[in-house]
Amino acid sequence: MGNKALIYKQKVNANLDEAYKHLARLSNALDELNKNYCFPLDKGGFKALLSNIQYLAFSDQVIYRFSKLQDCMGAKLFKSLLLYQGENINKPFLDILNQLEKMDIIDVDEWFEIRDLRNEIAHDYEDNDYVAINILNSINKLKGELLKILDDIQAMVR
Repeated sequence: MGNKALIYKQKVNANLDEAYKHLARLSNALDELNKNYCFPLDKGGFKALLSNIQYLAFSDQVIYRFSKLQDCMGAKLFKSLLLYQGENINKPFLDILNQLEKMDIIDVDEWFEIRDLRNEIAHDYEDNDYVAINILNSINKLKGELLKILDDIQAMVR
């Protein structure tokens, strides 16, 4: 393995470590929420969650870690993987996503849903209970897919 390939592999592994850390903390917070609230959350469950500061903090942790995870994957991990694979990353992000889909890492449409959810979080969702409920329910549902993407990438760089 050439020096450049080793450096790219180390970068992929560092990005994977960061992504797994975000996912673990997201998962731990969701596990705590699942102990007292049934997912998918409904308006009543969400109102109860809002009234408990500890569980509200867990929901904030879920949202924060999801945002950080999506940013890490989209801005760092995907590009570092392609560099490790010898691919050019000086192209539009859609082309990067299409390359990852060809490698059977992601589904482009699904990634856009994940990105759209991240963008929804970036806007002020706290004044709209239905948006906040949808965000938490969607993250809970997507957790397994995000883990699969990370595991597939990890398997490629072993």
